[in-house]
Amino acid sequence: MNYDVIVIGGGPSGLMAALSAAENGAKTILIEKGSKLGTKLAISGGGRCNVTNRLAEDEVIKHIPGNGKFLYSAFSVFNNYDIIAFFEGLGVELKEEDHGRMFPASNSAKSVVDTLIKQLDKLNIKINKNTRVKAIHYDSINHTVITDDCKIKGKAIVVAVGGMSVPHTGSTGDGYAWAKKAGHTITQLYPTEVPLTSDEMFIKNKSLQGLSLRDIALTVCNKKGKPIVTHQMDMVFTHFGVSGPAVLRCSQFVVKELMKANQNYVTLSLDVLPNTNINDLQNTLLNLMKTNPKKSIKNALKGIVPERFLEFILNFNHVNEEKKAANVSKETINSIVNTIKKFPIKVNGSLPIEKAFVTGGGVSIKEITPKTMESKIMKNLFFCGEILDIHGYTGGYNITAALVTGRLAGSNAALKYKRMADDSSHN
Repeated sequence: MNYDVIVIGGGPSGLMAALSAAENGAKTILIEKGSKLGTKLAISGGGRCNVTNRLAEDEVIKHIPGNGKFLYSAFSVFNNYDIIAFFEGLGVELKEEDHGRMFPASNSAKSVVDTLIKQLDKLNIKINKNTRVKAIHYDSINHTVITDDCKIKGKAIVVAVGGMSVPHTGSTGDGYAWAKKAGHTITQLYPTEVPLTSDEMFIKNKSLQGLSLRDIALTVCNKKGKPIVTHQMDMVFTHFGVSGPAVLRCSQFVVKELMKANQNYVTLSLDVLPNTNINDLQNTLLNLMKTNPKKSIKNALKGIVPERFLEFILNFNHVNEEKKAANVSKETINSIVNTIKKFPIKVNGSLPIEKAFVTGGGVSIKEITPKTMESKIMKNLFFCGEILDIHGYTGGYNITAALVTGRLAGSNAALKYKRMADDSSHN
């Protein structure tokens, strides 16, 4: 079987690559090892499909801390606004939610996936599902994809098989071996957007398990206690450590710190009331003590932080909950304020990469042409999506990177084939 462009992987970047290759006139085949296309799209945004983000281009790139700057060239050709126009052009109405996140108005990921599949049919793209790629043979004229039951020759190949995270969608790291065979470097792989583990006593004894804290600020500190990054969002204490949006955003910085030699743990500093400065909080608490001298400290401070956390803080500072406010020293109040504003949590790791939302590391971007997604090492070989060493926060940023790189890989693979066809007709 001969094709102009072979796309391997039916996730967001692969679907986009196949569509843009076919739109540019290439005879295209899409190979997917699973029984369904668009599995990752179908589960993104909690099953509602967060297709992209409407923030300004610079902001979007800022939200892709793993080599996002590499995407500036790609964004000059096709960016997040073009993604919105692309879906609306296919009849998928989108709506904007908090922090610029874009969802289908239908609230259904299925409607997005179905629309893309319909478009594949319309463009006569051959789809081989339940097809496992065993190997790729590279050649100067045609590359050959070896599957379980046949050989498929293609002028250009687009590898869009994802990373190692969420393996039930088919991302099991198959593509790294093919990239290595072509001469590519795979940078160290690690989990990002992942819950963190801790063996602090309060985690082990489950005293905070299940407690959710809203709108807190979580800071990752380096070995010397200096802040690396802070995220203000929600978090939750779990039976193994901490999770929730703020933790997921901080996780890649923790994992990178832990990968440095001789670091057994990283300290997170939790500020439960980030919108109140430390002096104001001190004055508020001292006033509450003064105006409610006969109340127990627990009742005097009620409502300052969630009750379970207040009980924990008092216990942590060895204060009896029933102690009368009048008998509480200024030092004790200072100590309580410090716990509210700078509570340290030592984390010693993360859940495994399979449990992460996103894979860090991958095919080195130094070896990829940023405007076309073509390999600088092997002609007519393109990479897109999560197999590349690019990763962002959740909130539509990874899908944006996948769709943008997929668009460029597919269209340039097709243009490459056209040029080759033109050259051979002129000779």
